[in-house]
Amino acid sequence: MSTGPVGVGVIGAGVISGEYLRNLTTFPDLSVRFVADLDTDRAKAQADAFAVPASGTVAELLAREDIEIVVNLTIPAVHVEVGLEILRAGKHVWSEKPVAMDRESSRLLLDEAKRRGLRVACAPDTVLGSGIQTGLRAIKDGRIGEPLTALAIMQSPGPESWHPSPEFLFDTGGGPLFDIGPYYLTALVHIFGPVRRVSATSSRSRATRVIGSGPRAGTEFPVNVPTAHSALLEFTSGASAVAVFSFESHLTRAGLVEVTGASGTLALPDPNGFGGPSQLWRDGGEPDVIDAVGAEYGRGAGVLDLARAIRSGADERASAVVAFHVLDVMVAITEAAASGSAVTPQSTATQPDALPHQWDPAARTL
Repeated sequence: MSTGPVGVGVIGAGVISGEYLRNLTTFPDLSVRFVADLDTDRAKAQADAFAVPASGTVAELLAREDIEIVVNLTIPAVHVEVGLEILRAGKHVWSEKPVAMDRESSRLLLDEAKRRGLRVACAPDTVLGSGIQTGLRAIKDGRIGEPLTALAIMQSPGPESWHPSPEFLFDTGGGPLFDIGPYYLTALVHIFGPVRRVSATSSRSRATRVIGSGPRAGTEFPVNVPTAHSALLEFTSGASAVAVFSFESHLTRAGLVEVTGASGTLALPDPNGFGGPSQLWRDGGEPDVIDAVGAEYGRGAGVLDLARAIRSGADERASAVVAFHVLDVMVAITEAAASGSAVTPQSTATQPDALPHQWDPAARTL
């Protein structure tokens, strides 16, 4: 078995790469060795900004024998295509969300990884942050009794008022379900395990919207996907959850995940963030505040968990199996809304274990 830091390469030097590199380059168990992009000048600029020793093309990255994990930060439409290239080069994959755009291509990626004895893991890794993980440990410790139901809500007027190029958020693979849903649905799978049945409705309030800021302000663009979804999720455990994802509400609510058990209700912090306290409600009185316990970190925590899992032989927590199940559930929500009938997801997933409170990205363990 290899020892020492795990070699990491990054494909895609766009804005999100800065958030990853800021953390990946500080974890002692990782060694970021190469940044690749179609625009090699942009790759070099990001490599220089974070003291990564080399940059260049994707082919040059994949030819490196000292890189074990490749972080795929390309656009969603090519996640599977690039992921397959990485696997065929004999390397493990960390993918930005979503793992794929449909069930078929997601299965293709997972099957290829299994055939080659390699791993695929996938964002969001916000679920590994100290906020959600502290809440998960509180549930596991019985603070609310057996978890029975949940309410998850993200609603806003939509991002076109502030985003200078919001069209992709209202096109295939976008909308509130596919853009924001993975954060909430991943958290629910970590809480309850896999979903066994989905019922849903959806709507589209307007056929077009208008860009509200930036150099293209005033430009009208089409809305090609539903902009509000309401779903009832039934889990194999017997628990259930109501989830609302909307770009149609003039009242903004974000970060709402409430889990009710036999003896209490736990309000978790925003699943689209890494920290924050939970609040524990029992009959009457004010809630108990449960402060987040664990190291503060951001994007890249899942890459580190993957690296340590590879070396130890354990299962990674932000696995592509979980990501595929979340994608499957999102597709099932769209199918249930379109058909008016309940839909059974085609996949399942093992509920990941919570991280121990002493899990520390800043520690050298390899």
